[in-house]
Amino acid sequence: MTAATEQIGNWLEEFTGQAVSPLQKVRDAGFQRFAELGFPTTHDEEWRFTNVAPIARTKFRTAQSGAEIRIPKGAEKVEAGAELFDPARLSAEPNAFVALNAAFLAEPAVIRVPKGAVLEEPIEITYEPAANVEPLAAHPRTVILVGANAQCTIVERYQGTGRYLTNAVTEIVAGEGAIVDHYRVQQESREAYHVSSMQATLGRNANFSSHSISLGGALVRNDAGAVLSEGTEATLNGLYIANGTQHIDNHTAIDHAKPHGTSHELYKGILDGRATAVFNGRILVRKDAQKTDSKQTNKNLVLSDDAVINTKPELQIFADDVRCTHGATIGQLDAESLFYLQSRGIGRADARRLLTYAFAQDIVDRVKVQSLRDSLERILFEKFHE
Repeated sequence: MTAATEQIGNWLEEFTGQAVSPLQKVRDAGFQRFAELGFPTTHDEEWRFTNVAPIARTKFRTAQSGAEIRIPKGAEKVEAGAELFDPARLSAEPNAFVALNAAFLAEPAVIRVPKGAVLEEPIEITYEPAANVEPLAAHPRTVILVGANAQCTIVERYQGTGRYLTNAVTEIVAGEGAIVDHYRVQQESREAYHVSSMQATLGRNANFSSHSISLGGALVRNDAGAVLSEGTEATLNGLYIANGTQHIDNHTAIDHAKPHGTSHELYKGILDGRATAVFNGRILVRKDAQKTDSKQTNKNLVLSDDAVINTKPELQIFADDVRCTHGATIGQLDAESLFYLQSRGIGRADARRLLTYAFAQDIVDRVKVQSLRDSLERILFEKFHE
């Protein structure tokens, strides 16, 4: 028996042990596609710098996602009907982890924001699998349906203790003229594995922003994508902080499918110890997407000689009347800034912490939810003063 067959066999045992679900056709299609794909390896270009062998080799027991959902007035949780999860789509799913998520679809969180609604408070979803002595795997699925001209804020949190796998999929569909502000904070255990996919499908003249904050996890892979319609504006921002032997991989894809779209992207990373990280950002401008305006930036602060960052910003442009830029930087703390702070009586260690904090603060300042911003500021302060 090959290692790949054995790995899929481990999941088959868990899959067949599930109770029959109204979404069983989706589950079946998901597992079939997962079995066809198998776990990705470093021979796959999209996974070249991320080795998921520790996940593939571990025999996990299926767990509930531990979802705690707070829905403000004006939104509603709706039944997860089969029409939201089309089994046919899974036959072409390129990501094995997304297919695996579908195979274990249990109680997806489906939330609808009606047309024209303006939510005063954020939709808050916290996922925290129950602690257990054996490795657990949770497969949370979140679907947010935002009607035309509606406005809402979404805050997703992922946390927990012990060794486990979170394999999360989030889908956001925003109607014409909708305004959506999305935040995703990952504070998993330093023993945990975290794999996620966030995909936004945006209507005409919609305005969408997503902020991904990755602080925990032993091995982390985040995929974030957005498909833009005519006149759509999309922002993808991210902050990842890794030390010790942590590995954090961020892959983003912005698809300008129609003309007059605007996108902004800023991902910043801080690496220390023997940590490794990946940033791969792809911007696609299709043939008909004239008048596209897109900017992508990745900045990395490397604090030790043993930390490694692999960064690859990409532009694929098939239209001729566009304005697109991209770039990446990798550097250490600025020597002149360190000298300046030390000349003002600040010790070298404190000066390093101040400059590192300021580097991260640029992303945190873009968080519009005051309570979340305050929480992140406290977390960063404690992290840089350990």
